[in-house]
Amino acid sequence: MSTALHRLARVRWYLVIGIVALVAINGFPFYWMALTSVKPGTELFSYPPTFFTTAPDFGGFQRLFETTNFLTYAKNSLIIATGATVVSVAVSALAAYGLTRFPFPGSRAFSTAILYAYTFAPIVIVVPLYGMFREAGLINNYLGMILAYASFGVPFSLWLLQPFFRAIPAELEEAAFVDGANRVKSAWYVVFPQAAPGLIAVSVFTFLLAWEDYLFARVLITQDELKTLPIALHDLYNASLQDWPLLMAAAVLINLPVLIAFLFVQKYLVAGWGAGAIK
Repeated sequence: MSTALHRLARVRWYLVIGIVALVAINGFPFYWMALTSVKPGTELFSYPPTFFTTAPDFGGFQRLFETTNFLTYAKNSLIIATGATVVSVAVSALAAYGLTRFPFPGSRAFSTAILYAYTFAPIVIVVPLYGMFREAGLINNYLGMILAYASFGVPFSLWLLQPFFRAIPAELEEAAFVDGANRVKSAWYVVFPQAAPGLIAVSVFTFLLAWEDYLFARVLITQDELKTLPIALHDLYNASLQDWPLLMAAAVLINLPVLIAFLFVQKYLVAGWGAGAIK
């Protein structure tokens, strides 16, 4: 018995060491990015490199806000990512509800075919997408970007949400019907709250897709006042003569909202991805 407990304790320690190593490997790039953003110039290229600084210099952040339109780019990214998330979640949730509550012959094959659309790399569809949007007058505006990201996020979101809606007993809706609710109210007050982990998971997925994308933003936006943060960061790299504190300050501010949001929704996100994969 004691031998078995000893082995179990040893396995737990190995797991802890492995988890700590993975966290360190994945977290170090962000730490180095944040450190570089506040390193004084004398320490940037020192050898051997320093892994901390006793005299942080926030000049990179100051130059970022004073010499660039960073806040405008952040506003653009926030509007586009939020809009794409709302559209994608609304469309995929309604479609998943319809496919699970009103199945028809071939509905599962239809769902699988929609998922296959997600397997196409963005680079494959960006050229025809640009042609369509140019004819529709959707170049250089928020609506075009929102529709581009929403159309790319809907297939995967629809696939992930369907197991959640299938797992919700139809009896719950029937009880709502008995109480006088119609189809819309039963879906809004009964079904969608039960599928909250899945809805949160696809919301985070779509938001990150739009927040961090470079390709669509580079192709569909040419006006400086409409640029998003990834495009702005790339252009800053070309225009700043490698002002590394400024570039790393921008990178920190681009990634910080994502990290903060993840801390608040990680419980729902893990539940959503796990349940969607198992169900």
